[in-house]
Amino acid sequence: MSNPTDRKIAMIGGGGVRTPLVIFGINEAAEALGAREMVLYDPDQERLKVIAALGRAVVAKEGGSLIIRETASVEDAVEGADFVLNSVRVGGIASRAADELAAIKHGYPGQETTGPAGAAMALRTVPVALDHARVVERLAPSAWIVNFTNPAGLITQAISTHTKARVVGICDTPTELLHRIALALGARHDEVVCDYVGLNHLGWVRRIRLRGEDVTDRVLDDDSILSQLYTAPLFDFAMIRTLRLIPTEYLFFYYSRRRALENQKRQGSSRGTEVEQLNHELFATLKDRLGADDGEGAVAAYAAYLNRRSGSYMKLEASAGSAFDKDAPFDEDPFRVASGYHRIALDVMTALCGDKPARIIVNTRNDGAVSNLPDDDIVETPCQISRDSIIPEPLEPLPDEVHGLVQSVKSYERAAIRSAMNTDRLTARMAFLIHPAIGEWEPSDPLLHDLLDRCIHC
Repeated sequence: MSNPTDRKIAMIGGGGVRTPLVIFGINEAAEALGAREMVLYDPDQERLKVIAALGRAVVAKEGGSLIIRETASVEDAVEGADFVLNSVRVGGIASRAADELAAIKHGYPGQETTGPAGAAMALRTVPVALDHARVVERLAPSAWIVNFTNPAGLITQAISTHTKARVVGICDTPTELLHRIALALGARHDEVVCDYVGLNHLGWVRRIRLRGEDVTDRVLDDDSILSQLYTAPLFDFAMIRTLRLIPTEYLFFYYSRRRALENQKRQGSSRGTEVEQLNHELFATLKDRLGADDGEGAVAAYAAYLNRRSGSYMKLEASAGSAFDKDAPFDEDPFRVASGYHRIALDVMTALCGDKPARIIVNTRNDGAVSNLPDDDIVETPCQISRDSIIPEPLEPLPDEVHGLVQSVKSYERAAIRSAMNTDRLTARMAFLIHPAIGEWEPSDPLLHDLLDRCIHC
């Protein structure tokens, strides 16, 4: 890494709606990170201009000296960077919305990272992510790629397998679940230690210790605790108790596929469709307020957008709710929440710059941590992270109840990566066949047509 008081941080996909949150976090931790400059790259230069201006408004509001610069060149963004944050959405939010609606049309839940929509996103994104990783290999070989791009585990797997770039995948899903467990127990976050195992958007908590005492049974046996663990009522508590594992929210799209699909049909929409509308309204407001030199008004509008989006999370799939319901927003400072992508990213980068190990759940090479998975599999697991080092903690083998599902999803990921690299339609259909949330051959051809052929020029 470069001089620790003069670090450059790049963000590929800097026009995305997460970027101002990340800017807030990096500005807040600039001294600890030694961060001087954050350079944003996005192929959509108009959108990037708006987000960069909003980011500068965030820095101005909070105080700090972080320089925000946008660029039209991924090479300019990456060259000499110490961290490269990767957060791209090939085809934009319109592509996500169309993917989800296509999945629903064919009788599958529409969700951006799982099932047919997640597979389409992977096939579209892998080549772009690998191109970006190779730029990092060439122009910033000592940098860490911090991958936000979904499906995060699969994209991290592709970069890890097919490039020499240093990469770690992050997601706030497991950390959010651990945070909710601590709140439900009335404890501080540092008083609760959870054993967690799985893949990105396919993980489970299997043991909970409160101040050193194993309280797993207490949590599993208490409906009032279990009811606080999710933003919407997702799982039958009898299932959780029978499984003896606490699933993360995305297991809903495996364990309750019919219910998710029925609620999407009742609502006549999908989460991506609603987010597309929210984003359209946000950018119209941001352009007006930034154009009037009202930076604080733009930041306030962005915070309101985040609250409406977060307040409605999973409600459409769980109960046919909507982001536009009157009770959807919640009153919280989205910049200072205890969890979130920007918090995870900051924790990981800060740990990689320091000498004191931090225990953080990330997506990284298994390297023997889970004995019944290959070493080169990217898994989502607690790791000890310190200066330039990510070491997964040794774990018990995956239990029988989830081992087969995890293996199936890893097999699907490998097939999807091969198909994306070779543009092989039959391998793509094989990936759909292997995927446990799809698992059929005949529908895969019309599915692929509706998912990908419309997006040939994305």
